[in-house]
Amino acid sequence: MLGKKLVTAQKRGETRALCLGLGMVACSVMMYFFIGITIVPFFTKSVWTTETVCKVLKANIKDKVFCPNSKGSEDEEIFPYPCLQVWVNLTASGQEVMLYQTEDTLERNPKCSYVPDKLENSKEVKARIETIASNFKKHQTFPCYYDPGGTQTNVILSRLYPAKGLLFAFLWPTLMFTGGCLIIVLVKISQYVSVLSAWQ
Repeated sequence: MLGKKLVTAQKRGETRALCLGLGMVACSVMMYFFIGITIVPFFTKSVWTTETVCKVLKANIKDKVFCPNSKGSEDEEIFPYPCLQVWVNLTASGQEVMLYQTEDTLERNPKCSYVPDKLENSKEVKARIETIASNFKKHQTFPCYYDPGGTQTNVILSRLYPAKGLLFAFLWPTLMFTGGCLIIVLVKISQYVSVLSAWQ
């Protein structure tokens, strides 16, 4: 009687462990799919792939400009902010080009190097832009990214999705997938050993 209970409990444990492993594998596959349709296209679409050194030539704050709400929006003048323009000397080619914060900054407003968050307070925005301008004037040389193919003549300060960030995004689903497969393999080995013991 006790032996039957132990066998039943063992089977229940194996079933639960097998469900856990299959669940982990399924979740990791869903995470792979989500990363593949969200982050990977932005990473592959970016042409600013080569890192170089930029030297600040001038950092000026122009009059207030208006940030478009979204592409194709009729009401574009919704968020005025000071326009920071940073021009740098690209070490790789010696050209004078305009610097943008990220790829998204160029798409949102090609006239300004920095586009603040729309939800920020206007005073905070002005203070932040002045701080960024002063930092550029203090730190004249810094790493930046440019397009080696020459499609884009401007440069960006940082990539939205760098290679390290992409690898880090794939790390967690990979660990989950590996753990799920390991659980399934261990359950199958346990079942095989149980059947072999019972047969002997």
